[in-house]
Amino acid sequence: MPIDKADFRRALGHFAAAVTVVTSKLKSGEPAGITVTAFTSLSLEPPLVLICIDKRAKIHDHLEKDHFFAVNILNEDQEAVSRRFAASEGDQFREVGYTDGATGAPLIHDTVTSIECKIVDLLPGGDHTIVVGEVEGAHVREGKPLVYFRGGYASLS
Repeated sequence: MPIDKADFRRALGHFAAAVTVVTSKLKSGEPAGITVTAFTSLSLEPPLVLICIDKRAKIHDHLEKDHFFAVNILNEDQEAVSRRFAASEGDQFREVGYTDGATGAPLIHDTVTSIECKIVDLLPGGDHTIVVGEVEGAHVREGKPLVYFRGGYASLS
């Protein structure tokens, strides 16, 4: 019998994860993004990462093979950015500086890292879709990441 949803959520809360904002361009050309902690490296050869996107998210239906996205790993001072992209209402990019990367995916300013990816596979994962991206480029900066742990934001000491 599967674990109770509340117990599962509580257990996963003990896994510290870097906070990321996954960004892409909608078919209309409008930038879109969502806060994601379900991000990991997958392979070095070829360079692959994966993200998990809730099927109810606005950005979900715009993700398809050969489309591009960026994983923006937030720095410890960007909690407000995380909260803005976690909300499904309003203009998420208002007052958030960004530039379009080489792939066209929005790269948020002042992050620890931005990783540009091309979608190579979409896999079912319960109420989420597992998105596999081949890394096209990365922009690494100094700083410490924003971390999510036990239901709250934290930083590395």
